[in-house]
Amino acid sequence: MLLALSPLACLHRAAPTPVSSPEKGPSPLAANQVLTLYDAGPVTLDPAQSQEMRSHIYVLQVFSGLVALDAELQVVPDIAESWEVSRDGLTYTFKLRRGVKFHSGREVRAEDFKYSWERALSPATGSPTARTYLGDVVGSEELAQGKEKGLRGVEVVDGYTLRVTIDAPKPYFLAKLTYPVAFVVDRENVQRGKEWWRRPNGTGPFKLKEWKPDQLLVLERNPSFYLGPPRLEQVVFRLWGGVPMSLYERGEIDVAEVSMADIDRVRDKANPLYQELRAEPQLSLYYIGFNAREPPFDDPLVRQAFSLAVDKERIINNLFKGTVEPAGGFLPPGLPGFYPQLEPLQFDPQRARDLLQASRYKGQLPPITITVAGEGNPIPKHLQAILQDWRQNLGVSVKVRELSPEVYFYRLLEEKDQLFSVGWVADYPDPHNFLDVLFHTGSEQNSGEYSNPEIDRLLERAGVERDPAQRLKLYQEIEQRLVEDAAALPLWFSTEYYLVKPWVKGYHLTPVGVPTLSQVFILSRQ
Repeated sequence: MLLALSPLACLHRAAPTPVSSPEKGPSPLAANQVLTLYDAGPVTLDPAQSQEMRSHIYVLQVFSGLVALDAELQVVPDIAESWEVSRDGLTYTFKLRRGVKFHSGREVRAEDFKYSWERALSPATGSPTARTYLGDVVGSEELAQGKEKGLRGVEVVDGYTLRVTIDAPKPYFLAKLTYPVAFVVDRENVQRGKEWWRRPNGTGPFKLKEWKPDQLLVLERNPSFYLGPPRLEQVVFRLWGGVPMSLYERGEIDVAEVSMADIDRVRDKANPLYQELRAEPQLSLYYIGFNAREPPFDDPLVRQAFSLAVDKERIINNLFKGTVEPAGGFLPPGLPGFYPQLEPLQFDPQRARDLLQASRYKGQLPPITITVAGEGNPIPKHLQAILQDWRQNLGVSVKVRELSPEVYFYRLLEEKDQLFSVGWVADYPDPHNFLDVLFHTGSEQNSGEYSNPEIDRLLERAGVERDPAQRLKLYQEIEQRLVEDAAALPLWFSTEYYLVKPWVKGYHLTPVGVPTLSQVFILSRQ
């Protein structure tokens, strides 16, 4: 999924201007029943529309699907208590748990999933992710194009049995169903209006109790949750309510991301905060995208030149204090298929200049602009350093244009300039989620509109390869080719550093950046 800057608090590193603390809202609950966090709040709570971590954090608490990822990123039963796969790998038969209820009390039935998937794929919904995560289902493309009204590949066998047929045997299909677009929604809830999701009737472990944009969002315990109710009564999010570290040190929030300004002192073993520090490696990638359909990045030599001209090691050593790892390719460490022997495009200013001269543009480039998320604040120091490298090593000045973080990922495909900055965190632990989703021709998440027919053929072959070792070998070959063709400029892989109060138990971030709120409990506060 798309990642703005931080999976924990989304935009903390953008250093927003502190605002006055919002009203906390009355709560008669005991202190050990409420977890208080800082955040920016969701952009949407519609599972079919959400495509970035800022919204996903909430959607994953309020809604749920057939299957889920556990803490080890294995696919486990969720609303589906079991499933069977046909011998040819094309048909999945899901058995739903009985007694699963929407927050309103209505029982979830198989037809609710069929409705939800058809709604997500409908052109009227305009989902930016439905074709990516539901596109393997037979008939999905016809439905998405408005050629059919129903989804042929989904059959309601009975109230608790759903049969799903896909277009080819794909080892990652089940994992794709853990993405929010595949979650179940209540038809009556959706039909209440365009912004029905501001009062969502989900099935997840928490209900939305209160939401005051830019002030406060409160989730409350779902006592009827089918996997057992959470131990917390409420999770209170203070939205843009001050500086996270200050709030944490004053005891006003229970968890806080650590900014670069504070990383040295919290890593000091003599500092009491060191005992509260967590470091969670993330299956994430931060990169610069090239608009491969427009000059000058339609020429691979120009893309290669811009890649070779950036001294990633220097930037990371100077600015990130060991909190990120340089990325030579696109697959992060810990992901199946990660290839330590990958040959990256190494920093080489002279070769970069030679390639620029050898390109069809002969070094005479049109004006170039990079699209970034922002609202008038100075651009991050790492982007300043990258722009300086291009200016110093290529003689190219790149202008900056900001898009509001609220709409950045929702408009990036249509509104991007020649360059754009973006982050990606795994939705499921498979190289398909990086290499195919980000670089296959026509993919919804291929924001740079990169296209290489030979790589497409390899991706399609890898996608249906049933031998695990051969499949990963194919993806390693594909990644090397994408690096050599400079499909994008990979910058670094992240580790998330954050503080957790000692009385908070069960809280951690999974490798895909999701906080485990339903597992949290609080001991007596000190």
